[in-house]
Amino acid sequence: MNIGVPKETWPGEQRVSIIPTTVASLKKTGLHVSVEQGAGTAAGFYDDEYAKNGATITSRDEIFQSSDVILQVRAMPADPKLRQGQAVIGFADPLGAPQEIQNTAGTGITLFAMELMPRITRAQSMDALSSMATVTGYKGVLLVADALPRMMPMLMTAAGTLSPAKVFVVGAGVAGLQAIATARRLGARVEAYDVRPAVKEQVQSLGAKFVELPLESTETEDAGGYAKAQDESFYRRQREMMLTVLATSNAVITTALIPGKRAPILITKEMVNAMQPGSVVVDLAAERGGNCELTKPDEIVNHAGVKIIGPSNPPALVPYHASQMYSKNITTFLLHLIKKDENQSVLQLDMQDEITKDTLLIKDGILVNKKVLEIVE
Repeated sequence: MNIGVPKETWPGEQRVSIIPTTVASLKKTGLHVSVEQGAGTAAGFYDDEYAKNGATITSRDEIFQSSDVILQVRAMPADPKLRQGQAVIGFADPLGAPQEIQNTAGTGITLFAMELMPRITRAQSMDALSSMATVTGYKGVLLVADALPRMMPMLMTAAGTLSPAKVFVVGAGVAGLQAIATARRLGARVEAYDVRPAVKEQVQSLGAKFVELPLESTETEDAGGYAKAQDESFYRRQREMMLTVLATSNAVITTALIPGKRAPILITKEMVNAMQPGSVVVDLAAERGGNCELTKPDEIVNHAGVKIIGPSNPPALVPYHASQMYSKNITTFLLHLIKKDENQSVLQLDMQDEITKDTLLIKDGILVNKKVLEIVE
């Protein structure tokens, strides 16, 4: 079986789906790996490293002509070079752009979406969303530290005592928890809030204060552990109660995302007006429109002395380790799908298996994923 690793073409995307050391482990299982020339350069992985580990360095045309399975970071929009019978694995944004998935079905490919990986014990090593969220939370704090006109830790010096920065993290999922841990390591005083009361202990275990907002809500998380969307009246009351916390914070990091939906607006223009000049907002939900009303993806907005930073693809800003983690996730998933048949490797799709069933979008040119079908119909 031939595995192809093309260079990512999405603007600003610096990650690569497979790193050189992973090539060696795939070769041991009997797979042949072809890598497009320069595919890993932006992430810090060079062609000679891939070659030393057994990969064939070739052209993009050859990748799509000869590969049985294409491994990508971003599988959408579909490359026009894809041909019938090929399998593609990558992030496909199926809930955010279901029509594009349906249109892609006509190419005759088989497509898997990494973001639909079920959150079950067996799939933890394949959970690319959590891996990328870890990188996102870490990088978000570094963006804060770089933009703040103050240092993060408390320092007692001969020139006087420097008070620590106060950081407020909104959303305590994987990205939020990593942001809390990173900000604490830098010495900041950290407070955090999440609509899910169950995460309070996790926040406190990292040394942060959990902000209690006594708001009644319906179910706060889905079966996969993701936060569920609430109605607008809930978000309005939430914004009102957060206002006092924002007014005393030096930095705010927002991470609230709802799969397949626009990010909820948690910080309005009026709330930014209440913040101290010199404060910073890092909106890690910018790719989905942002949690701050003033966010502009990939721009720094200066409003009344407050900087609002909205990176649309934070993992691509730390491409080396983001690629390392993603490579582990996607190859573990690939090997889960592959079975040996008379000494040959073949994709064997067991539709009784939860991992395969949940991630499969298109099978042999037919849209089969129930979640996506419900949206497009």
